[in-house]
Amino acid sequence: MKHKVFLTGASGFVGSAIMHRLVADGTPVVAAVRQADVVQSPMVRSVLFQSFEQDNDWDGALAECDVVVHSAARVHVMNDTESDPLAAFRRVNVDGTLALARQAIAAGVKRFVFISSIKVNGEGTAPGRPYAANDTPQPQDPYGTSKLEAETALQALARDTGLEVVIVRPVLVYGPGVKANFLNMMRWLDRGIPLPFGAIDNRRSLVAVENLVDLVVTCIGHEAAANQVFLVSDGEDLSTTGLLRRMGQALGRPARLLPVPAGLLSAGAKALGKGSLSQRLCGSLQVDISKTRDLLGWRPPIDVDTALRAAARHYQEFDKK
Repeated sequence: MKHKVFLTGASGFVGSAIMHRLVADGTPVVAAVRQADVVQSPMVRSVLFQSFEQDNDWDGALAECDVVVHSAARVHVMNDTESDPLAAFRRVNVDGTLALARQAIAAGVKRFVFISSIKVNGEGTAPGRPYAANDTPQPQDPYGTSKLEAETALQALARDTGLEVVIVRPVLVYGPGVKANFLNMMRWLDRGIPLPFGAIDNRRSLVAVENLVDLVVTCIGHEAAANQVFLVSDGEDLSTTGLLRRMGQALGRPARLLPVPAGLLSAGAKALGKGSLSQRLCGSLQVDISKTRDLLGWRPPIDVDTALRAAARHYQEFDKK
């Protein structure tokens, strides 16, 4: 069955990758964007909007669509300046999501694919004890809380209206054009900066943007995806030390890693008020994607090293400074 998709967040890192994949597959897209020149394809119709904090009339945009893929969000920020961060996250991630979902139902949309976050599950796992899709959620910050609240409200709408809701919780997403800490790590490695991460024996799940997009596309049409929650990763968990070494290989710049004990790194980071950064670098966060594999017959189409090479090529061509 050929679908027509209403896509939010089409100018973002994940949303733009979803849009390009849909266009490549020949799927018509109505894309919600903030700038008119973001999309240039006859397969895509752009709909301008200002913010998900405002009331938006999506009726015309949704009229011919049977699937919504909602990737727009107020994302996690390291140094939030909002006086009430939870309220700010709720306005976009909960209220804006539900307003869109209700209009989608009124327009006759059949399926709503919601890009959530592993932060709904929590911030970390013991090695060898990964999160599973049916675990009790334990968000630890306002962003994760807002995503859980949106999931819960969407599931209630599904029960009341028959809308098929599919929830995807990605771990850290990387790939061509990635920003933030992942981009910083590539810059450090490219410049040959010695890094004190040579003795970290943690395990972290990551997901290449190409793998996440492939799962989202699968969830658009797969009958068994309806009203399910899926975790997604590359299927291979890495230590921070291992990730940096393989990223260095992808860049052609062997990593210069100093074997500083993880406990010393964590203590120093906490003393500097960087405890959350320490958790991401030294702690473990693993996910079990067996439900995703078994129920959907899905497998990550690309491996970690292929994905790292793609990210490295993009960095060397466009992001290197």
